[in-house]
Amino acid sequence: MTGKVVSFERAAGLIADGAVVSVSASSGLNTPDRMLAAIGRRFAAEGGPRGLTLLLPIAAGDMWGIKGIDHLAHEGLLARVLAGSYPSGPSSAEPPAIWKMIAANEVAAYNVPSGILFDMHRESAARRAGVMTRTGLHTFVDPRLGGCRMNDAAAAPIVELVEFKGGEWLHFPNIPTDVAIIRGTTADEDGNLSMEHEGAVLGPLDIALAARNNGGIVIAQVKRTTARASIPTQRVHVPSTLVDYVVVDPDQMQATQTPYDPAISGEVRRPLAAFPPVPFGADKVIARRAAMELASGDAVNLGFGISPLVPRILIEEGRQDEVTWAIEQGPVGGVPLDGFPFGCAANAQAFMPSPYQFIYFQGGGFDVGLLSFLEVGADGSVNVSRLASRPHVTAGCGGFVDITAHARKLVFSGYFRAAGLELDVAGGKLAIRQEGKIAKFVPQVDHVTFSGRRAREQKQDVTYVTERCVIRRRDDGLTVTEVAPGVDLERDVLARAGFPLRVAHDVKSMDERLFRAEPMGLRLQPRRRPR
Repeated sequence: MTGKVVSFERAAGLIADGAVVSVSASSGLNTPDRMLAAIGRRFAAEGGPRGLTLLLPIAAGDMWGIKGIDHLAHEGLLARVLAGSYPSGPSSAEPPAIWKMIAANEVAAYNVPSGILFDMHRESAARRAGVMTRTGLHTFVDPRLGGCRMNDAAAAPIVELVEFKGGEWLHFPNIPTDVAIIRGTTADEDGNLSMEHEGAVLGPLDIALAARNNGGIVIAQVKRTTARASIPTQRVHVPSTLVDYVVVDPDQMQATQTPYDPAISGEVRRPLAAFPPVPFGADKVIARRAAMELASGDAVNLGFGISPLVPRILIEEGRQDEVTWAIEQGPVGGVPLDGFPFGCAANAQAFMPSPYQFIYFQGGGFDVGLLSFLEVGADGSVNVSRLASRPHVTAGCGGFVDITAHARKLVFSGYFRAAGLELDVAGGKLAIRQEGKIAKFVPQVDHVTFSGRRAREQKQDVTYVTERCVIRRRDDGLTVTEVAPGVDLERDVLARAGFPLRVAHDVKSMDERLFRAEPMGLRLQPRRRPR
């Protein structure tokens, strides 16, 4: 190998005080974890580097084995963080170290939509004037609703509202990158990078360009090295001209608690029989009802929560080939995975580089978004990004704002109430054994991640699916259109919402097949529009 291969300690020593460091990762997927750990060790031993600004377009680290950003969560090391999302976990767990710093105002923390952060790197690399976008208007991204700030330490604005040709836009000025930390599978002697064992392409090229074109350096963590010119040309994702240093971790994980699964990286195909059916219960009821909103031929985005169960519902019903899934990390087609490798897909048709997947989402090129909710407001707004009482159980917005900004059709799934809810699902009916203590349909959401106002202005088709009812956004208010068999509309729905819900004049019962254990004989709707 040439002199590009260095130790982790040497690479960590290259980062100067006050540097802007961009990291390509997604929670436990593609995270250059050992490189981040080396920076944390250097700070513990030497007291430097200090005052870093960290840019994370998606996330780095989780609470289940990949520490990511928590390696850097030391007072003095970080001055400012702009991240699409942050590590999250159960409320019973100890909060990640970065959340403790945010709560203590020891770092200026911002939650910026993932697609916009990728846009910022591209605009900075091209020496343009920053990002101009309508994505995020009338959400917490908008300066009128917080401007992405997560705590009081985030006093300096990073986004401004501007008028351009008679319309409102959000402008994000450039933040030039000094150090890019990216990850691949293999580096050759010249520093060309391939990603054959990776489950996604999380913007390493865009981030490397942002550093190179602003006079910075690029550090690439890989699993292995190989001889010069031995990586086939079309498999090189980042060319040697953009890579300054290579660090090697032969034990790097493909994803959280996933050392290596060739079906995730598209090298083999996993048989459909390997995907177990979704256990029968309320989650399955909600996922089934969300699946009923799909049409044959749809391109469908999936978010976190109950939505990743929908692909397995379609497999069980023999409908898996009728839609094409698209997830923000970049996989297209196949079977999106839930659990620890969330963000990956088995048997994917293609890997769209994540920055370009976000362009697809921001422009509304897909047909349906299947997403989740923590809270729904009376105006149809949705919160998935912050619970004031339990901030560390939420990850932030991730790609949610990018996905929902211009989508034609959105289906938000979740439980009608939370905290102590006990349900029985059997015999084609739903029984509420113990009501949840916390309303999730509230007069005003704590954090606006999806704007009901923008939904009205853009005439977006929005549906909220719960275990006990289906609600649709209409211009005259949120309207109950279906009620589960066994559920009393007045007692269990209208009286349990935090604001008055309207009731459709033709309100009907949810399909009783949803509430039976056997496959329901699902048929998808005919296609809504020609492609």
